[in-house]
Amino acid sequence: MAAVAQVGCRGARLKWLLSSLKPGFHVPRARPPAAFRTTVTSAKVAVNGVHLHYQLTGEGAHAVLLLPGMLGSGGTDFAPQLSSLNKKLFTVIAWDPRGYGHSRPPDRDFPVDFFERDAKDAVDLMKALRFEQVSLLGWSDGGITALIAAAKYPSYISKMVIWGANAYVTDEDDRIYQGIRDVSKWSEKARKPLEVLYGYDYLARTCEKWVEGITQFKRLPDGNICRHLLPLVQCPTLIVHGEKDPLVPRFHADFIHEHVKSSRLHLMPEGKHNLHLRFAKEFNNLVEDFLQ
Repeated sequence: MAAVAQVGCRGARLKWLLSSLKPGFHVPRARPPAAFRTTVTSAKVAVNGVHLHYQLTGEGAHAVLLLPGMLGSGGTDFAPQLSSLNKKLFTVIAWDPRGYGHSRPPDRDFPVDFFERDAKDAVDLMKALRFEQVSLLGWSDGGITALIAAAKYPSYISKMVIWGANAYVTDEDDRIYQGIRDVSKWSEKARKPLEVLYGYDYLARTCEKWVEGITQFKRLPDGNICRHLLPLVQCPTLIVHGEKDPLVPRFHADFIHEHVKSSRLHLMPEGKHNLHLRFAKEFNNLVEDFLQ
């Protein structure tokens, strides 16, 4: 890891400096080492023809990538994880997929392979940042992206936590998606952060495009998004499901658990779709225990 290499270089440099001091030279008593990086830094890096925005915090040897949901970004979707996941154990990276957050331009579009495109972008971003291996935390659409990444790049993915994800689209899902198509009908609490990020027009237009993009899978055999890839996932996988999730029915979590062989299912009785925000402390503890 880059952080480990930097520590080694600093140690070697200090040893050389001390060896060059004259006898009798007074060396001040060392102060306690500074705390691990707790600030969140952000930058963009060129990946696959676009400039992808990411946020980074912590200096742990274990790299963890946070993958946001529909219309989301690292900043809007993962504030409690960026602030509170263990900075000593983990280096936490939250990215904005192309067309979302600050990874614009381009505007977001939804070809039939948009999840595969996001999975490749995410893996290539982490490789560009020189991480040798990574664990994934994927919420909603980000959970689908994580499943695809784990299936297609198995040697690169260490562990995975997903919640609010589905591997196929049903008629019931389609009815749910149509119910959120019009952002003017969202609650202000749900709409406001995204409206601040995008402006109302881009938010409304992109939500309409997302509904068209996700429902195109219903026209495929078995409504398939990535169900054919689930048996290819090799990494230990934790599936978290909120039993009061109004957007993703329980049968989706059960299906993923049944078909990902190295998985376990954790149910949160009071959890809704945003369980990692509403129950952030419980969720973060669960994730840290699983990833160690």
